Amino acid sequence: MPESHLSIFPRALRESARLVDQTRNDRAARIHRGDEIPTLSLSDRRAWLEDWHPDYRDDGKEALQVGRSQGMMAPKELVRLLQAWPRESVRKLYARGNLEPDYSCDVLVIGAGGAGAAAAIAAAEKGAKVMIATKLRHSDSNTVMAEGGIQAASQECDSPLQHYLDILGGGHFSNDPDLVEALTSDGPLALAWLEELGMMLDKYPTGRLKTRHGGGTSRKRLHSAGDITGLELMRVVWDRVRVEKNVQLLEFCPAVELLVDEDGRAMGAVVERLIHKDVKVIQANSVVIATGGFGRLHIQDFPTSNHYGATADGLVMAYRAGLPIRDLAHNQYHPTGIAWPEQKKGLLITEKFRGMGAQLLNRHGDAFVNPLEPRDVTSAAIIRECLEFGNGVELPAGGFGVWLDTPLIERIHGIGAVKKNFPGKYKEFLHHGIDISVTPLLAYPTLHYQNGGVNITPQGGVNMPGLYACGEVTGGVHGNNRLMGNALLEIIVFGLRAGVAAAEFSQRMGPGAALKLDHLEPFLIELAQAKIPETQVAPMLLPRYGTTLPI
Repeated sequence: MPESHLSIFPRALRESARLVDQTRNDRAARIHRGDEIPTLSLSDRRAWLEDWHPDYRDDGKEALQVGRSQGMMAPKELVRLLQAWPRESVRKLYARGNLEPDYSCDVLVIGAGGAGAAAAIAAAEKGAKVMIATKLRHSDSNTVMAEGGIQAASQECDSPLQHYLDILGGGHFSNDPDLVEALTSDGPLALAWLEELGMMLDKYPTGRLKTRHGGGTSRKRLHSAGDITGLELMRVVWDRVRVEKNVQLLEFCPAVELLVDEDGRAMGAVVERLIHKDVKVIQANSVVIATGGFGRLHIQDFPTSNHYGATADGLVMAYRAGLPIRDLAHNQYHPTGIAWPEQKKGLLITEKFRGMGAQLLNRHGDAFVNPLEPRDVTSAAIIRECLEFGNGVELPAGGFGVWLDTPLIERIHGIGAVKKNFPGKYKEFLHHGIDISVTPLLAYPTLHYQNGGVNITPQGGVNMPGLYACGEVTGGVHGNNRLMGNALLEIIVFGLRAGVAAAEFSQRMGPGAALKLDHLEPFLIELAQAKIPETQVAPMLLPRYGTTLPI
């Protein structure tokens, strides 16, 4: 590496970066000989996870004291929201009794990321009058931030069965098999649907889809659109939503409580209008929750890759309505969040880099883990290398990182491979004077994905008539650990399934009875008995950094 490229690093990092450069030729030669670090045995993976993965720290979790899943362990930051009192706007409506609607529709979709958009399209195509209520703007979601790709068994050497087995293994066999079957069976259909909408996936000149390995996969089934796959996906699904005359969009209108009639059927939601600073009641024949995850809770103070609105709102509303939840003790810490430059901390470096050969290296320039281990194992390996062996790169602002040797991709695939395959990330770092085709990156695990959530059926139904859920707010598909590329597939497969089921329920059942918030009563009694302070309020809607007060 020319000294001119080293100068972009603070002085304290340069010697370690020089060692990475010096060991590159030898490591590239080993790769060409097939002499790589072997993957771990299942027993070794388990041991590394139990010793070093954040999910296994007892001091990071506590048991729920109230609600349907009382006794279940979950991150402390989430427990505080799940066992919280309703917002003031909801308490005032609750005191009124019967409520009059401000808006009415057949299907209400809460959330406007990839899952919500897919559900809205599917419901509208069934003839339903659809309303989408979203906290921020449409597409403000984790979907647009997904970089690496979408898995689906599209190649001759692959099959939905093989995909199914990989997911079960990656999830440590804690997944719901019926949900995994639905995901993998619909995978090729979902990919074809996206292509029909106009999604531009990477292809060879012959038109054949390009595929790559992701961590924990036995076949190459990862399909990408450069390194902006989620953004490209959202472009086409929202183009489709916009031409649907039956879809109405309410932006800056976060849902803060579900409405349930006296028969226990979901009947809509209460939303707060952030711009107008008032409250509206939406009546719907059926409801789809697609609110995404909780990365902005910064579990155990980890940085996060999540968008600003990822604050567990859907989980809070569902849990308060008496729905069971699962797998929330296990979250995904993406192995390669950006650790330096400081202003980009937490944002992701897609796993596709490792799929193309970029190695993870310690401060001596030595590889210490196979680059295609599952995400949870790789994150545990990085933390172990830094904290047990003291081989992390000490960062100027505190904390540690390890090197991701992106220039190694050029040695394996030829000059220009980084810029060609990662145009978004290449330009992003170039703005900071860093050419990632010649300069390695610094990475450390970052909070990325909520593995668990609301229990659903393969059609997206939950344990309440008229209520459906899809996307990151749900649990069971990934079990305790998600493999790369299955989140984008999940939002399309279960978004479409939930949208169809919600529209059919609406057509079959029609309007329900009076709109009420009476379902809150038993939960509020539990909160009082558990002596939860009434200052503990949820949903929080948006994080406020530097203060403990919710918005």
